[in-house]
Amino acid sequence: MSAPPDLPPIVSRAFDVSRRAGYVSFCRNETGRLLAVLAATRGGTMAEFGTGCGVGTAWLRSGLTGPAHILTAERDQALAGAAAEIFEGDDQVEVVAADWSTLRDRAPFSLLFLDANATDHASVDAVADLVEPGGVVVLDDISPCESWPPVTYGRVDGLREGWLLDERFAAAEVLVASDSAALLATRR
Repeated sequence: MSAPPDLPPIVSRAFDVSRRAGYVSFCRNETGRLLAVLAATRGGTMAEFGTGCGVGTAWLRSGLTGPAHILTAERDQALAGAAAEIFEGDDQVEVVAADWSTLRDRAPFSLLFLDANATDHASVDAVADLVEPGGVVVLDDISPCESWPPVTYGRVDGLREGWLLDERFAAAEVLVASDSAALLATRR
């Protein structure tokens, strides 16, 4: 597995580190490009919960256009170490080997990126207070759904429904590929 040639250099480096670490679960390029676009509109501190080997973080970093900081937490020490290698010497990215909950005292965040399948921290109630007014939450790894209520694997998708109906956020599901969606939510 190698990175496609049209990727930003930092993302290519993240793919190389992931390959060497044997880690194959990472942010899709379609979602990554969306992250880069969103990061380009943000200042302040952005956060990611569940770094893996840093591909999503690299996409966020590729979009930065000014003074901003990316804080990313990975509880697996080996993966956090691999991700830290990508951003060595980069003052705008901080990789922390820790559980996401240790970052609560660093909030609020202007952008928060997390995996919708990480049930311990993906609910709207778990992260609503971690995002500043006007801040954006991005949840990836969502199967597209055209019905209401949203259904996943034959069951009502309570996580997606919670985000789409919560009064604290304006939220929308965005198709990033024919088989993958992301949920974007902006704090009111």
